[in-house]
Amino acid sequence: MPVKTITMPMLSPSMTEGTLANWIKKEGDHIQSGEVIAEVETDKAIMDLEAFDSGYLRKILIPAGTKVAINTPIGILTTTADEPFDLPSTTSTPTPTTTPTQQPTTQTPSAPSPQPSPSSSDRTTVTSPPPPPTSRIKISPLAKKIAHTQNIPLHLISGTGPGGRIVKRDVLQAAQNLAQNAPPLFPTGPIARDARIPLTPMRQTIARRLLESKTQIPHFYLQIEINADPLVQTRTALNEALANLTDPVKLSYNDFVMKAVVHALRAVPAVNSSFEGDAIRQHSEVHLAFAVALENGLITPVIRSASSKNIRQISIEAKNLATKAREGKLKPDDYLGGTFTVSNLGMMGIDSFSAIINPPQAAILAVGNITKKPIVNDLNQITIGHRMTLTLSCDHRVIDGAIGAQFLSALRRHLENPVLLLA
Repeated sequence: MPVKTITMPMLSPSMTEGTLANWIKKEGDHIQSGEVIAEVETDKAIMDLEAFDSGYLRKILIPAGTKVAINTPIGILTTTADEPFDLPSTTSTPTPTTTPTQQPTTQTPSAPSPQPSPSSSDRTTVTSPPPPPTSRIKISPLAKKIAHTQNIPLHLISGTGPGGRIVKRDVLQAAQNLAQNAPPLFPTGPIARDARIPLTPMRQTIARRLLESKTQIPHFYLQIEINADPLVQTRTALNEALANLTDPVKLSYNDFVMKAVVHALRAVPAVNSSFEGDAIRQHSEVHLAFAVALENGLITPVIRSASSKNIRQISIEAKNLATKAREGKLKPDDYLGGTFTVSNLGMMGIDSFSAIINPPQAAILAVGNITKKPIVNDLNQITIGHRMTLTLSCDHRVIDGAIGAQFLSALRRHLENPVLLLA
């Protein structure tokens, strides 16, 4: 194998650069093909960077904590431990990202800056994110993200993971220790100083896409309030039955909403569409996306071919995807290609809201909290009932008001008769 140049890969379709979060391997280590050598923070998640070839990591060109454009050389891989190699010629040096938990690493004068990637014949591409080579602090991606959010310097954290690696529990313990010695939570005077928080790649993508959506898509909104009494009763009874299974599952209200959305999209397929500039694409499959809140933004994992799955399968898959999202382990196949999105803030106590469409999708459903309120029944009597507010945001280039109303009518029918969702 000739000398290979390891380059920053494109880990998602929207990625133009990534931050080398951590180097797993150090200079001189032997690497097997497919082995994780680093971690990269993209606009979607923190992802593993895998080597395409086996060999020795002879030189780390870019330190951890540095923002790097795709196809930029980041390391040198050789067949043997002492094989001679040439460094890439010098171009502009990537700028390290400075946070309260990480300082930029200074390269030695002899270390040249990286240049755009050489041809594919003499480079190795990797598929996950990397940590700093010069920093000997070993830390998991999740722990590093929590430490960054909590503004906890890494040198104050003792690692209890394998090989002294800092893991989530270590960061939480450090945060608790610092809190015990912290000043009062509500000081009588103003805060000491303003804080300028750089945008993460994910937050940059959210800002760009939502601005495009809100300024380029003609939104209109339709809202209904449904009788949620049957939903509350059915969920309670079904969860009691499912608790006795060998592999118990606890269904959430959002599981019922997502299953009902699938039925409604099948009944009104015009809503399961995308705008393509000079055409509208109606999708034959329902690839159902749902919003998951993260520490530094949100992401919408996708339940593929959701119409072929029962409510229990949807519940299990949604929980698994949400866990992967919060751990930064989603792959592009886990969040690309959704045809409709559900965003639920009801579990956070929000009664109703309007969501912004995720292009190229034509609609998004905002789900509010189930609340108790006085209602007038068919006998003109005032009783207490459970109500849920649902708001549909529509792209008027694709969906007209009547079509959106038909979709909400089908959604209401299934949620107010949840036995229909169990077939």
